[in-house]
Amino acid sequence: MYIISREWDSLFDNTYRGVDMISRSPSWFLNAEASSRMKLRLFCFPYAGGGASIFGNWKREFPPEIKVCPVQLPGRESRALESPLNSLPDIVHSLVSEMTPFLHSPFAFFGHSMGALIAFETARKLYREHHVLPAHFFASGKAAPHYTSRKKILHRLPDDQFKDELRLIEGTPEEILDNDELMQIVMPRLRSDFAVCETYVYRPEEPLSCPITVFGGAQDHEVSIDSLRAWQEHTSSEFKLQLFEGNHFFLHQQETEVIDSMMHVLSSPKKPAVFRQDIAHVNGLG
Repeated sequence: MYIISREWDSLFDNTYRGVDMISRSPSWFLNAEASSRMKLRLFCFPYAGGGASIFGNWKREFPPEIKVCPVQLPGRESRALESPLNSLPDIVHSLVSEMTPFLHSPFAFFGHSMGALIAFETARKLYREHHVLPAHFFASGKAAPHYTSRKKILHRLPDDQFKDELRLIEGTPEEILDNDELMQIVMPRLRSDFAVCETYVYRPEEPLSCPITVFGGAQDHEVSIDSLRAWQEHTSSEFKLQLFEGNHFFLHQQETEVIDSMMHVLSSPKKPAVFRQDIAHVNGLG
């Protein structure tokens, strides 16, 4: 759910080498323009604290037929001059409005952790307002939206306690936590993203009629297999749960395997909608 080293490295370098890391680009999507070979857009929603750059390798790894379109939320990277949003309904409202021009061609959603929650509510709003759905929905490293568990409320903690919690989560390098200057830059967006997740209220609706594939980390202590399996309640079509070696950031630890699995799904011929509850294991998990 939280920032890992590759984005911190970029932030650190840009801050201390005098590089202007801020461009005034309000676009919600990177690489969304149509191309002659494109058959499907893959909208990718980042985890809390992350930006579109976490999907940088994906644009090179997927074939031209699948156009990787990372979502860039306000307050990070190319949109660093904007204030981050701390309400999921506000994010979804803006996303659906900005996504409208792209709804005439097939698309799929991928979201990791917080990104899966944003993608889910975006898909539901798209269906309510435009009667369209993703061709496939990928949820990664996130409990099903209705799945409740008692967790600490972190976004209102004082700075020192907030940093202590970040240390426990192990998503932020120690050298960044100890750097007051960098923490002043990134803490507002981290707090906003925590607020997005911690203030989210699930409201029941009809399940999506698109297939859902769920990815999880076998050593992810934040997200249980039961909570991943619970996503099956949100589709009336195919459901598949696949586990990868790694912790909450298996998305990067097993990047090639995750991309290969997605390409296999997106390249397969369309099948009749059937409900499945199988769990696939990769990398020797079973």
